Amino acid sequence: MLKEKHRHTRWMTGALSAAALALLAACGGGGGGSNTAGNGSSTPTNSGDTGSGTPSTTPTTPTTPTTPTTPTTPTNTTPTLAAATPVLDGTTLGTAQWTDGSTATGGTGQALGNLTCTVAGSKYTYAHLSIYQDGKQLALPANIGTVAPTMALQRGCVYPVHTADTSGKIRMDVTSTSSYTLGQFFAVWGQPLSTTNVAGLTGDVTAWVNTGGTLTKYTGDLASLSLSDHSEVTLVVGTPPAQIATYTWTDPPPFTSTVTTLVYGGVVGSSFWPDGNTATGGTGAPVDGVICAAGMAETFHVHSHIAIFKDGQWLAFPKNVGILPQCNYEMHVHDNTGIIHIETPNLKTFTLGEVFDIWGQPLSSTNVAGITGNIVVYINDNGDVRRYMGDPRNIVLTSLRDITFQIGTPLTTLPTYSWYEPQ
Repeated sequence: MLKEKHRHTRWMTGALSAAALALLAACGGGGGGSNTAGNGSSTPTNSGDTGSGTPSTTPTTPTTPTTPTTPTTPTNTTPTLAAATPVLDGTTLGTAQWTDGSTATGGTGQALGNLTCTVAGSKYTYAHLSIYQDGKQLALPANIGTVAPTMALQRGCVYPVHTADTSGKIRMDVTSTSSYTLGQFFAVWGQPLSTTNVAGLTGDVTAWVNTGGTLTKYTGDLASLSLSDHSEVTLVVGTPPAQIATYTWTDPPPFTSTVTTLVYGGVVGSSFWPDGNTATGGTGAPVDGVICAAGMAETFHVHSHIAIFKDGQWLAFPKNVGILPQCNYEMHVHDNTGIIHIETPNLKTFTLGEVFDIWGQPLSSTNVAGITGNIVVYINDNGDVRRYMGDPRNIVLTSLRDITFQIGTPLTTLPTYSWYEPQ
């Protein structure tokens, strides 16, 4: 009887323990998972007395505590000013990105705000503009703000802020007291300018200004940024470069204060070449598409000028180049002043290489009419002067354009002129 009582007691104790464990498991206690049986009841986790059940949950492996991450140091995105790079005036700076000239929505001859497209002034200075996209420098196009001649406006015109080459220089007419802004230049260019768009390049835009060796981040309205004399403006789209470039320029020589008067029939310089075409020059047949005709109409009539210096000595350009007994070429020379007459019935574009072909003389970056040596070319558009770094044969002849060849000894000054037959 006593044994039955003990047996009954152990059975009751075991039943209570199992019930307690089941309740604890249902409440999520003890870290064990729950296993739902097909009849909807929960099977207790194995505690050493399996009975007829099967353990349903494999004990979880304790997770390794995560090592706290070390805070990263913010990257310094402020560029520094690089050491100055020596650059010859006229050098291309950057990779080509845009086509030359103003766009159709830019300056095409109409007035833009207080900017008027007129004949080039007589005195210029410049500011410099660099544009970077994700650390890559892009070349500012040539001839922004330069409008080609028409029959009605045979000299063409130029805005008081414009470019002449791909050096990044923005040329500014200082014959008046006007000041200019970056917004005016972009209006002439016909390109957008904002904190998210520079000439069609989109992204975050930051601006930096270098004035006299001090680099400053510009935080105002980009269109209002003033273009001061010899300042350098850098627009950065996207990732900034580590350094902002700055330049020391080898500028053209200054103009002499002595004015050379060009008189029809006159002579400027020392005699060097025989007058007229050479045996390999034009004999009446078309040369490079330039025709020779008698009594040709002169509806389009402009003048350019050539000056050739050898070791500082001014060499007179020969007269009667392009003039034959039976006809005159559309480009020809009447006297020894160096003036090239462009006289033709309709609007055409002519180049310096065509003049030399009519003359019958070589022209390259190493040879000017048989004179070889260290050759430097300067182009002067009525006071807007720069060094020309390309093939001189490709120089376009426009109204009142002077092309000066320096062969050998460098010039200390460039000539200025009083032209005859101005239009």
